[in-house]
Amino acid sequence: MTGLEAFQKALSYVETKMQEEIEMEEVAKIACCSKFHFLRLFHVVTGLTLGEYIRNRRLALAANDLLMTDEKIIEIAFKYGYQTPEGFSKSFKRQFGYSPTKVRSQKPYLNMQPKLTFQLQIKGVEEMKVKIVEKESFTVVGPVKKVTVKDGENFKIIPKFWNEVMDNGEYAILMEHMGPMGVLGVCADMNMDESVFDYGIMIEKNDFSKDGWEEKTIPASTYAVFEATGPLPESLQKVIQRIYSEWFPSVDFEHAGTTELEVYMPGDPSSPEYKSEYWVPVKGNANT
Repeated sequence: MTGLEAFQKALSYVETKMQEEIEMEEVAKIACCSKFHFLRLFHVVTGLTLGEYIRNRRLALAANDLLMTDEKIIEIAFKYGYQTPEGFSKSFKRQFGYSPTKVRSQKPYLNMQPKLTFQLQIKGVEEMKVKIVEKESFTVVGPVKKVTVKDGENFKIIPKFWNEVMDNGEYAILMEHMGPMGVLGVCADMNMDESVFDYGIMIEKNDFSKDGWEEKTIPASTYAVFEATGPLPESLQKVIQRIYSEWFPSVDFEHAGTTELEVYMPGDPSSPEYKSEYWVPVKGNANT
């Protein structure tokens, strides 16, 4: 079974369990990878956490039942895991903008979450520049912010954080004291169960220190290093998307669950020629 087939089988399993408790460990087992890797891959590819997707699908199925059956609203609520009709109605209205009662009586158009499928895109004319690097443990320093990936908040928090660091002068200080790796975007202490991680704008530790900066020790890791060329942030975002939607499903590696690194070197980040790198910690997939 290929990685892509395993991921698809895992999604099919999730779909059969919409009226039951879904164990994330079992989903990852079916996908033939660690829970961390599956949850991380799912979020990057879809923009949703797996928990958000399951919630959206259950509400979509509940909406379909409201429109197509005569089941009582309380029975539909219990069927899809809600403990009270009030809790169901609150979630339902937040999702669709209508109460369950109005959907049943008025039958409005609803934007419902469809069933997802993983698809591997083969683009032979568009190569991915990647190398495998073994790196010893090292320490980084810089400002750090706690980030949530729920509801796509990370896509808002991180750019705002970069603007803050540039505006308050810290970025200039980082540039002045950076080491050979340049300025790093550090995605550390990832907790995919809670959908949070620490994001730091950091440099390799040296003799310089600044009040308020945090230190993080990056563990020794094997990294898959991907090169991105073009203006930021679009060029790096595109590469990250391709790593998870194209590269991981086609290789015998999975995410090692440790720190990811964005590597920014001096240059004009708006230039079509600007180069940056994305470092993903990997390990051999023992299930393949």
